[in-house]
Amino acid sequence: MIQKKICMIGAFGVGKTSLVARFVRSIFSEKYQTTVGVKIDKKVVEVGGQQVTLVLWDIAGEDALTTVKVSQLRGASGYILVVDGLRKATYETALDLQRRVGEAIGPVPFLCVLNKNDLRERWDVTEADVEALRQKSWPVLYGSAKNGEGVEELFQDLTTAILKVPNVRDDTAGEAT
Repeated sequence: MIQKKICMIGAFGVGKTSLVARFVRSIFSEKYQTTVGVKIDKKVVEVGGQQVTLVLWDIAGEDALTTVKVSQLRGASGYILVVDGLRKATYETALDLQRRVGEAIGPVPFLCVLNKNDLRERWDVTEADVEALRQKSWPVLYGSAKNGEGVEELFQDLTTAILKVPNVRDDTAGEAT
């Protein structure tokens, strides 16, 4: 079976852990839990008739005092960049993170998810902001860890993109091939 490392990155409190919990365990909790370092989960998905084990690295968020350690992304087949639609500052953080991650690990598939779509009427991130990301050729999706909207599609779409890239790290039984 193929294994793919996918990293969840973004600013502090954008919903990375909640998206993973919704995807892996179909749960959502209103209780906020800060990720310290990295939390790793796994889930098997089927894409194009192929079973793929996703090894999900939920990396602690970035804020004024803490920066994402790009070394934790080494070996990643792809990543999900999470933005909290309610906080424009997380959009700015995402722009910086995407640049830094690209410099550190090169061009691997990624998706940007604008989380908290269930609260869209209160968003600080505008459609113009989203369009600016699309102009950069970023794949952008809307999602909600709370109600599950777009979560399955997010991981399926990224896995599909990863499998289309030739020579992307292909782990079987935990070893690179």
